[in-house]
Amino acid sequence: MVSIAFTHTVTERLLRYVVIDTQSDPASPTCPSTEKQKNLGRLLATELQAMGLADAHLDDYGYVYATIPANTDKKVPVICFCSHMDTSPDCTGKDVKPQIVKNYRGGDIVLPGDPSQIIRAAEHPALADQIGNDIITTDGTTLLGADNKAGLAEIMDAAQFLISHPEIKHGTIKILFTPDEEIGRGVDKADLKKLAADFAYTIDGESAGTIEDETFSADGATISIEGVSTHPGFAKGKMEHAIKIASAIVDRLPRDTCSPETTEGKQGFLHPIAISGALEKAVLSFIVRDFTDEGLEEKEQLLEGIVKDVMKSYPRSTYRLEVKPQYRNMKQVIDRHPEIIDYAMEAIRRAGLKPIKSSIRGGTDGSRLSFMGLPCPNIFAGEHAFHSRLEWVSRQDMEKAVQTIVHLAMIWEERA
Repeated sequence: MVSIAFTHTVTERLLRYVVIDTQSDPASPTCPSTEKQKNLGRLLATELQAMGLADAHLDDYGYVYATIPANTDKKVPVICFCSHMDTSPDCTGKDVKPQIVKNYRGGDIVLPGDPSQIIRAAEHPALADQIGNDIITTDGTTLLGADNKAGLAEIMDAAQFLISHPEIKHGTIKILFTPDEEIGRGVDKADLKKLAADFAYTIDGESAGTIEDETFSADGATISIEGVSTHPGFAKGKMEHAIKIASAIVDRLPRDTCSPETTEGKQGFLHPIAISGALEKAVLSFIVRDFTDEGLEEKEQLLEGIVKDVMKSYPRSTYRLEVKPQYRNMKQVIDRHPEIIDYAMEAIRRAGLKPIKSSIRGGTDGSRLSFMGLPCPNIFAGEHAFHSRLEWVSRQDMEKAVQTIVHLAMIWEERA
């Protein structure tokens, strides 16, 4: 095994990337959903070309592709490392002002741009593992964008390191940076034929040492309600108000179970995300999440049972329930290729960390890539409190992610 003396550029890269506004927009039908995501894509493609990756480019849909050629005579599976460029629409990502809290000594971190925004140690237990580390935060007026610009910076740093150290043997490595992951469309236009990878890893996880081989399975559910409209002055015994029907459905949802605020671990949920309407028509939108398809079905049956029960009180009104699959638990695919996880856990160990295998209470680009024929678990990027103004990441955790990527490239070559 080659002894490696790591040098890093990951923090400088992150600071450069987070100031570029790349929020995606779920209301936009285009790909990418926002043209500004391409601003970061162009920068990344240019930096990859400057490293010597001649095929690095940004395509019309906002995807960045690049190849690090193999430097071994062995026949090694082609591995892809993937991160997303967009940031969440849940919190503003414009005019990000990052700061570094050097040599963190514990306690709360008050953010200078808005002192009411405090990263409290009691609410962020992962800070206990960061004593002596350098913590990167925002000034409290925006999100940071470490989700997933930490992943971008880590892949870029690892690519630079591998190119600069030809003594480190590896097979062909592909790089894929995607738009619109935060709105569930991250791989809609990914060209897997052009990518030509056998296996992939998203670098988009939380605590250092974590590898995630399992996600929620996910559906979306929409309930369209047709009420009965009449003049309110003459409505007695006639009007059936669609908004009130929709409200009654929401009111009947379980209060102590089956919601995001009452579940954890492997527990799924039924979650209303939007309600709109007027007297005559109302629409309710839900997301349904569980780790098994059976669990999804149970929750959808629960929802329909609630709707049918509510509608008994409104005999002249009608409803339509539509369920659309969104993504499925990637474990169904990844379990067929145990070496993907085994090698990642060994890479994490070689980076000096204890590997922790866990499940994602959400989805990643890797969920859909896995079912598109590219098995793709998720490796830690070090990001915490994402989608909020309290988002933070540590320099040391990002450097460990870089080292994990490099060791992973080596292990695939060693085991080939």
